[in-house]
Amino acid sequence: MWTKIVILASAALMLTAPLPAQAVELVMIERDGCAYCDRWNAEIAPIYPKTPEGAFAPLRRLDVKERPDDIEFASRPVLTPTFVLVDEGRELMRIEGYGGDDLFWSMLSVILRDYTEFDVDAQIETTPDTDHTDATPTQ
Repeated sequence: MWTKIVILASAALMLTAPLPAQAVELVMIERDGCAYCDRWNAEIAPIYPKTPEGAFAPLRRLDVKERPDDIEFASRPVLTPTFVLVDEGRELMRIEGYGGDDLFWSMLSVILRDYTEFDVDAQIETTPDTDHTDATPTQ
């Protein structure tokens, strides 16, 4: 009887305990009416969570006017879109603007490689559908 109570209590604690924060995230700073934000949303947003990069650094979106308390930016983001690589609330590096899918993936790969423990080979093993070419819209 006590064993069941202990197991149920442990399960309840696990369900109510806060989840650990994602250490690395990609924060997208955007604004309504931003043509380059719209382009990124059309070309990259649908595929991003399905990629090794998206699995390693989940996307978080903020309006350019927002000032979250949990992120320490190196400087105030002004351009949109701006993609800020954040680790435990601290900015590591950023990509300002959007010049197309090839440039975005190249720049993101470089900053993930240089500023984090990102291992694309390890991520590919655990992330299905990793082909970035799906991000290009069909005409």
